[in-house]
Amino acid sequence: MSRRERGTAALAFLAVLLAYVLMQLVGITCPIKFVTGISCAGCGITRAWLSLLRGDLAAAMQYHPLFWLPVPAAVLYCLRQRLPKKVTQISLWTILALGLGVYLLRMLDPSDTVVVFHPEEGLVPRVLNWLFSHR
Repeated sequence: MSRRERGTAALAFLAVLLAYVLMQLVGITCPIKFVTGISCAGCGITRAWLSLLRGDLAAAMQYHPLFWLPVPAAVLYCLRQRLPKKVTQISLWTILALGLGVYLLRMLDPSDTVVVFHPEEGLVPRVLNWLFSHR
């Protein structure tokens, strides 16, 4: 990575971190779930890492069994220009397939309390419901 790319990446990271902290302060734990009422594919990853940092691997796996996956994905992304293109593509598609597969399984599991499908609780549906009920 060039110096400019590293600076841009660092700035983007700080912007995301600031946005995350601000959302946490106002009670929005996940912007996707807040807006749509539907958990995102990464739902539970932050809680999983916090559980792991407390030494509770079982809780981490319950929150998200692929919580560890962003680390090799980030390493792969950073090394993408040094690795054969085919290796990078296969690895990234594998990571994507694993993530989507786990997400679908969790969405279909009614006993999963981390990943939820409640679109009626999202901001957009509530605003639309309010708008159309006040005509």
